[in-house]
Amino acid sequence: MWFDSGRVCLDLLATSAPHGDAEGIGDTDELRLWLVGAGLVPDRTPLARLGPDWVAAFRRLRADVDTLVRAALAGAGPEEGALARVNAAAAGPPPGLCAVRDREGHLVRELCGGVECAGLLAAVARDAVELLTDPGDLALLRTCEGDGCARVYLDTSRGHRRRWCSSELCGNRERVARHRRRVRTAVGAGEG
Repeated sequence: MWFDSGRVCLDLLATSAPHGDAEGIGDTDELRLWLVGAGLVPDRTPLARLGPDWVAAFRRLRADVDTLVRAALAGAGPEEGALARVNAAAAGPPPGLCAVRDREGHLVRELCGGVECAGLLAAVARDAVELLTDPGDLALLRTCEGDGCARVYLDTSRGHRRRWCSSELCGNRERVARHRRRVRTAVGAGEG
């Protein structure tokens, strides 16, 4: 899973299938991993109610956020249905965070009052609303320049010259492709 976009809502977008990869939230286990990796749920939090309905709900939210973010990137107005659904999700109460003692007596984070799908959706939807209404963050919104990649991220790099969603993934692919082109050109020039 990938968590380098700069916002939780953009990390959710990264779970769609880039480069022909498999669906990032294909089942409850993958959603559980994403929720923990995104920092929405502390590690080892029991998610007893997590089921296929949660997977479907997060995929729907992902589609709506994607529609709104892509419209913002294009300088277009938001699609009203997607905006209404994201606003409705954001209006719900996010889960509360508590400090509790673990078995060794150390304080650890835990979600208070149980974990509900609507609360976790609210946290992601609120992040999307904050992104879409913050002119500073919107100015940093970028789409990866990697071949075949459409991931979106915030360019917080020095000088705002970041080109790829990940230097290790798309950046490395681009550097390898560039090297291969140079080798082919050099070999072709040597044959003539």
